[in-house]
Amino acid sequence: MPESPYLVIDLARVRENYRALRAALPSARIRFAVKASPVSEIIELLAAEGAEFDVASVGEIEQCLGLGVAPERLCYGNPIKKARDIAHAFARGVRRYAFDTEDDLLRIAEHAPGAEVECRFLSAAPQSTTPFGAKFGCTPTDALRLLVRARDLGLRVGGPYFHVGSQQTDPAAWRIGIEQAGRIAEGLADKGIPVASVNIGGGLPISYADRAPGLDVLAPVIADAAAEYLPETAGLVVEPGRALVGSAGTIHAEVIGVRAAPDGRRWIYLDIGRYNGMAETENEYIAYRFRTERDGDPVDEAVVAGPTCDGDDVLYQRTQVLLPTTLRAGDRVQILDTGAYTASYSSVSFNGFPPLTVHVSGAERE
Repeated sequence: MPESPYLVIDLARVRENYRALRAALPSARIRFAVKASPVSEIIELLAAEGAEFDVASVGEIEQCLGLGVAPERLCYGNPIKKARDIAHAFARGVRRYAFDTEDDLLRIAEHAPGAEVECRFLSAAPQSTTPFGAKFGCTPTDALRLLVRARDLGLRVGGPYFHVGSQQTDPAAWRIGIEQAGRIAEGLADKGIPVASVNIGGGLPISYADRAPGLDVLAPVIADAAAEYLPETAGLVVEPGRALVGSAGTIHAEVIGVRAAPDGRRWIYLDIGRYNGMAETENEYIAYRFRTERDGDPVDEAVVAGPTCDGDDVLYQRTQVLLPTTLRAGDRVQILDTGAYTASYSSVSFNGFPPLTVHVSGAERE
């Protein structure tokens, strides 16, 4: 048994999730957000399934290319990038880029001449579970102006791009974004610029402790909105991360100790915390489910904390977490649906604890 904590990814489940999304949105191009789980075996599996890849850095570009992914299947989707990184990506064959400012557009025009571009706008979608805030995206009006400018700079216009926020649980969010994208597409058509694609980003949710709407709910909303608001020339692009890999991962951890605090609350300390895999518990946004060797014993509320000497390394103290009252040091704990944004968020060596290790199970190919 490997030394805990460690993450196990079920490749068969990744494949199942990909095929379910492809069946739900058969006309959409699926572009995996590598940042969610940059595991080589996942990239190889999804490449074999026909996926494209949303890459956020030169490092992710090199990883994908090193695994045999053709550069035309990559989109440099991070709107925050240095000129030299754009030049590097272009030299390596990447011909598709996202942007949300005129400065970045000009860098792309200079260092990736003739490339295809998507302009990210800030949609009016409701707030998601883990929102981006105003970090990314221009106004829809600016998106129209900048895509016209892209054409004038000799770039190929892909189309508008929006993201409804990570772990978005309101189906109306996609309808709102697609309607806004449709208005941008109309404005481009008036300028003689056909829209080749509308990128609806990621944000497709999965169920954690709380249930989230499934593809059976979300896909019809997306398809109906696309049929109503988008021109026939515009194909959909969807950029899932969590939806493909989240449910495929299980973290295996160990109880380090159990403490009765002066306020009477029970604290359970695990060998994994916010700095070595559980970053998405910040603000207790994501409520993971736990499975223990003592399930079936009486349960009570517990504060769950990580192993470091940092006072912020607490996973849950407001969220109600019910764990067996018999848990003790040395007991094994599994944290479910942890395939996304765990190992990729793990620190290098905070407090000397190593990054979360990853193991894969299941056949890579059928």
